Amino acid sequence: MSETIKELTDDVFDQALSDSNLPLLVDFWAPWCGPCRALAPILGELSEEMSSVLAFAKINVDDNQEAPSKYNVRTIPCLIMFKNGQEIGRVVGHKGKQTLSAELEKLL
Repeated sequence: MSETIKELTDDVFDQALSDSNLPLLVDFWAPWCGPCRALAPILGELSEEMSSVLAFAKINVDDNQEAPSKYNVRTIPCLIMFKNGQEIGRVVGHKGKQTLSAELEKLL
């Protein structure tokens, strides 16, 4: 995992949302999910390229079920962007780097 992506748990999820000075993109994923694993290196690259405008985090939905339930995550991978602790958009499913980058830019 990229050093620019923070690993979250249910215990620290709400605190991470409130502590983030930048909009925060959270990747809801699971280790058995093929599309999630395929998306991981793309998110790693984007997290380094966009670190000045967007913070990145991920949460394992198998180990942490409170946050996915709270935000009605039904399909993974699910990327939810938060600003000031509020959801401002989401991207569901695997996307290529250019497509995902464009979608994130629109949300910013």
